[in-house]
Formats: sequence, structure tokens, C-alpha cells
Amino acid sequence: MKYQSFFWDFDGTIFDTYPIMVRAFMQALMQQRVSEIELDEQEIYETMRQHSFGTARQKFSAEFSLNAERLEQDYRQIERQQISQAQPFAGMLALLQQLADEGGTHYLLTHRNQSAMALLETAGIKKLFTDAVTSEQPFPRKPDPASLNALIERHKVQRPSAIMIGDRTLDIDAGHNAGISGALFDPGRLIDSRASHPEIDVTNVIGLRQALLQ
Repeated sequence: MKYQSFFWDFDGTIFDTYPIMVRAFMQALMQQRVSEIELDEQEIYETMRQHSFGTARQKFSAEFSLNAERLEQDYRQIERQQISQAQPFAGMLALLQQLADEGGTHYLLTHRNQSAMALLETAGIKKLFTDAVTSEQPFPRKPDPASLNALIERHKVQRPSAIMIGDRTLDIDAGHNAGISGALFDPGRLIDSRASHPEIDVTNVIGLRQALLQ
């Protein structure tokens, strides 16, 4: 394999958490008396995927004249209650195992908190990850490479054979900022990747497997 060290984003990459995130966000909006018929589920999803939760919070709190902090508090509470229902993308667990069997080493790099580790544990694949950075650790957010560099240096990773895999351009940019390759996993083809120039650009697990196992 060309790559031996795999740095993984979590939301929208290993686990398909966006359906739960979008549903929780819609419920938080409705708790502030926004009518469901006023909400466009696809628009919320695309805002989160193409940008971030923070962008969605600001956009929709402004649109409906809501308190952004209260909206986020409601969302966090609802999402925390529902996130355990999230499932990995079909075929992703087998891919992680196959890469490990071929001698690859996995690391997690996520803006999510320890709930990501709990979901990996439930799925039976936490043992495949050598190390992880979650939101509890005081690193700046991607695309700042500080957290990625910390993992690379801690484990003496060889940068030419390392790759950052994620569903947004900030993941690719974080990888490039750390001097490693980037793979864009983009279900639905929602991301304009022309500016970030990922070494791998795929829309499903099958394509990702073919690219990573070369």
C-alpha cells in the first residue's frame, strides 16, 4: 500500500452521523417555535456538510430571529440523547479492518467529544485505533494542523506514507498543512474540492477502498 498511516475524521467519514445531527438541529429549532414546514432538511444538511454546525447555527438563528446560544444548547442536549443511534457507513468497518490487516495504523482526529470513542467501542473497532484527538483536548480546530502534527510526532509517523481522510475541505487542508496527503470522502458530491486538491476524491466506501489499497 502507498499509505501506511491513516488519520480519520469521524462525523460523515467513519460514521454517518449527519442524519441524527440534522434531525436534532430541526428539533432544536422547533423547540424555539419554528414550524416544521418552514424547515428545509436538505438545506440544513448541506450547510453542515459544506461548512460547519457553527455556520448552520448562525445562519438559521438569524433567519428565524432566534438566540444562537440557546439554539446550540438545545441542539447539544438533543443530539447527546440520540447520537448512540448513529451507524458507520456500510463497508467502512471492513475497510478499517482490512487496512489494519495489511499493516496500516489508524488514528482518529475529530471535533466531536468522547462520544466518538464510545461509538467506536460499540462498533467493535476502537481497538483498531492507535491514538485519538477529540474535542476535549486543547488543540485548535482543523484546518489548523496542530493536532495532526501532535499525533504524527508522538508516533513518529512517516509523512510521505500518511493521509488524512475526511468529508470536508478542512480535513484535506489540515492534512496538507501538516505535510501529508488528503482523501476527500464526499457522499452526494456536495464539496467543491478544486481549491484543496485532495490526492483521493471519492463518493463511497468502495471507491475509498480501491484508492487506499493500491
